[in-house]
Parts: sequence; structure tokens; C-alpha cells
Amino acid sequence: MSAEHPLRRWSRRSGFGALIALALIFSGCRSEAIRYHTLLPPFSGKTEPDANAVIQALSVPAQVDRAQIVLREGDSSLRILEADWWGATLAEEMKNALTDQLGQRNGNTPPALVRVEVRRFDAVPGRYALIDTLWRVGGNGGDTPAPLTCTALLQTDAGVSVDALVAAQQRNIAQLAARIAASARNWRSGGGCP
Repeated sequence: MSAEHPLRRWSRRSGFGALIALALIFSGCRSEAIRYHTLLPPFSGKTEPDANAVIQALSVPAQVDRAQIVLREGDSSLRILEADWWGATLAEEMKNALTDQLGQRNGNTPPALVRVEVRRFDAVPGRYALIDTLWRVGGNGGDTPAPLTCTALLQTDAGVSVDALVAAQQRNIAQLAARIAASARNWRSGGGCP
């Protein structure tokens, strides 16, 4: 029986080791599929009263204005989720959700023009989802009433999953839309913030 040459034995072992190393490397490179989320609530078929308001502009803090969902952790940390994204940037998601909730414009009356500034948009797993906003309702000049500036701090309990946090923010958006609609109606009649 002839003995195997040491160089051949080393080559065969190192080739097998290289295959194992490559398999480990490629399995580590595999990433999760991206899940997309929206702030638009599911369609309910209900028709709400028309607020006759248009979201003219909406801004959010730079830390959260991205496609990836950002969670708050502890007192000072943020976590950017690599596998959970908004369907658009956060500012666009919020603008679309508010527009959807405010209803269709009434073509006979000029709409109230609304500018929204989101000062905080926090999501803390297992605790809460929070939106702190300031908005201004006004018109295109002429005989329109003076602009009305309102604020709201909306906080909803939330579960630990991303889906639970998004659902909590959807509820916050619904409350914000209701307050914007009320402020648009009040602005027309010379009233104040709801």
C-alpha cells in the first residue's frame, strides 16, 4: 500500500477547509428581506366629514426622515432598522396619511392650507409611540382669517413589535388629522385651536 504524499493530503484538507470557510462567509452575508410599512390605515369604507384642508408642507426631524424605521432606545440611543422600512420617506408617509384622513377637497370653497412641523417622532418598543407637532392653518390671503397656529402631543401605548409600533403611530396620525380638521373648521369661523 503506497503512502499518500504529504503535500497532496494538505491540499485536500485545505480545499475542504476553504469550502467550509466560504460557506460560513456566504451564510453570514445573507440579509433579511426588507419589510415595508405604511402610516396609511387599512381602508375602512367609512367616509368622514370633509375638512376642506390641504397639507401644503410637512417636515420631520432629520434623525427620522429616512426610509428605514428608527426606534428610540434608552435615554440617548437610536436604532435604525435595516429590515423594516417605510413605504416612502417618513415625511411623505405622514403627508399621505394625513391627506387621506382629511378627506377630499370641497371644490366650491378654497381649502385651508396647512403647514405641519413634526418636532418629535418617537417609537419605543414595548412602551409608546409619540408625535409632537405644531401646525399652522391659513389661506391664500384676501378675505381669509388670520392664520391659526396649534400644537399637539400625541402618545399611544405600543407593543414590542415593529407592526405594533406602526399601528400605534397610525392611531396618533388619526388623532392628529382629527385635530387639524377641527382647527381648519375653527379657523374659518374665527375660532381657536381644538
